[in-house]
Amino acid sequence: MTQIAFIFPGQGSQKVGMGSELAQTHAIAKTVFDEADNFLERSLSQLCFEGPAAELKQTENTQLAILTCSVATLQILTQLGVVPKIVAGHSLGEYSALVASGVLEFVDALQLVSARAQFMAEAGKKQNGTMAAILGMEAAQLEHFCERVDGVVKIANYNCPGQLVISGEVDAVNQVVALASDVIGARRCRPLPVSGAFHSPLMESAQQKFQDVLDSVKLNPPQIDIAMNVTGEFATNTDDIKHLLFQQITQPVQWEKTLHTIEETGITDFIEVGPGQVLSGLVKRTLPESTALNVEDVEALSLVTDEYGSGE
Repeated sequence: MTQIAFIFPGQGSQKVGMGSELAQTHAIAKTVFDEADNFLERSLSQLCFEGPAAELKQTENTQLAILTCSVATLQILTQLGVVPKIVAGHSLGEYSALVASGVLEFVDALQLVSARAQFMAEAGKKQNGTMAAILGMEAAQLEHFCERVDGVVKIANYNCPGQLVISGEVDAVNQVVALASDVIGARRCRPLPVSGAFHSPLMESAQQKFQDVLDSVKLNPPQIDIAMNVTGEFATNTDDIKHLLFQQITQPVQWEKTLHTIEETGITDFIEVGPGQVLSGLVKRTLPESTALNVEDVEALSLVTDEYGSGE
């Protein structure tokens, strides 16, 4: 049977209605949403299924919503015999990947993501930070621009060839955007609708608060190989994984490197587990010979189970 990698989306993939169809048609998915509602003592499921969109996109809600929707989808795939050889997740999606690999129980992932989202949102309110996507520029040149300007600004996401994201103080980000626009054109630079400068030093206060919560949760050795954001490499030691989760809040997401690490194992089939198709697009731009499918509704689920399910 074809070996596959599961990849899990991060913040920005949320949309009203996410998970609703799957929860209506698969009891195991509804159980995951019920578990989240019970743990959080509020109806996250209703927010996912019905909105409102403005509330769903708040960091404190978005991260929990995407985690829950992704794990619900994961449980359906597992039940139907679609099992990955390798997992990875983009930023927040790393927590879904940790559940898939057996490192975290879902309830512990909820606890960690709830704290992470709260601390990141608080840091975002204290610091005047933002993020911007820069398309069509080499990483080395963009890194040089970040070093040239006054203030804090770093590359936050190495997403795929020609797609980078910068993060930092508003003025510094704007200065880099101006420099980049002169080289590649303003249409190739766009601000992102985020509540803070994620994956930058401006998140250090969130990182420090997160340490105690991280220390309170038990991590298990991975049962499925997992590639981590900070290094773009596999991690097997639970102490290393914990340290990488701590670092991830202020360090860049090495997604392009992560995909190449997975490719080097011989895997060319990727399934994006959760809402949206952002990561599927990044796979196709990074590894043109690879196959990437997303699972966010019943129709997509059927395509994936027909192709990769154990019933073949």
